[in-house]
Amino acid sequence: MSENKVAYITGGTKGIGFGIAKILLENGISVAFSGRKKDDVEKAEEELKKYSENVLGIVSDVRSLESEEEAVKYIIETFGRLDFVIANAGLGIFKPVDELTAEEWNDMIETNLTGVFYTLKASVEELKKTEGYYITVSSLAGANFFENGTGYNASKFGVVGFTQAAMIDLRKYNIKSTVIMPGSVATNFNGNVPSEKDSWKIQPEDMGNLVLDILKMNPRVLPSKIEFRATKPA
Repeated sequence: MSENKVAYITGGTKGIGFGIAKILLENGISVAFSGRKKDDVEKAEEELKKYSENVLGIVSDVRSLESEEEAVKYIIETFGRLDFVIANAGLGIFKPVDELTAEEWNDMIETNLTGVFYTLKASVEELKKTEGYYITVSSLAGANFFENGTGYNASKFGVVGFTQAAMIDLRKYNIKSTVIMPGSVATNFNGNVPSEKDSWKIQPEDMGNLVLDILKMNPRVLPSKIEFRATKPA
């Protein structure tokens, strides 16, 4: 991969986003990442600088278009370009539909679904300039419904449809789009604390290596939707 490429990862302070950032930095790509909380962003930036100094932590909330526009502006001011956008920020609240509150529903939809639109909306003109790549992180829950998953399923099904439709809209600009649908990942998601019991799961670095492999593919190849799961569930 040619040098001086720049990636922006939302939800990059921990878990999948952090794992992707680590792998990209180790492979010579400059990385900007965002999170909602300043303390989390600063801690992650310090950790990621162990792999490369070309890292930029940004406090941004994907639920706000203005916030994402400011993040992209800061990236361009710092690195001068933007080649890859990985819309990863997300959350899950799992309750029966009759117990799920309107606030919880809206928080998932605004973060998981509206957030991927705002991130693309804020970055698409820069991606046109670099003929870049837009990647979203959905879930196997974007194709498989389950009990207590109404809000999460709705948001992740939406991410899959959004990304694939955006792929058709953007390919005329030579922008490529892929949605990744991982299964169980060893992260802090939904209150989990990663430990040895999670060793069977996809690791954050596995997600990073998958993203790197996608970015390295010949430009004529477009893996528009990827299901990604653990080989042997526990």
